[in-house]
Amino acid sequence: MMQQTGKYIIIIGGILVVIGVVLFFLGNKLSWFGNLPGDIRIRRENFVFYAPITSMILLSIALSFLVWIISRIRF
Repeated sequence: MMQQTGKYIIIIGGILVVIGVVLFFLGNKLSWFGNLPGDIRIRRENFVFYAPITSMILLSIALSFLVWIISRIRF
């Protein structure tokens, strides 16, 4: 049980490292993400509200597709 948990933690850590490297090197090319039509941004004098609805839907679709691909490869 503990070996399997450790394996999952290592895999999650590796994924986070890959995401960090991609954001580090391609961060300026991904500036459109978070500024899509449908992302709500309200600015007042002492208040800022930001709800990236469209960006999160796009991210959810991409991650769902990635999980689907991985599940098809494993089984």
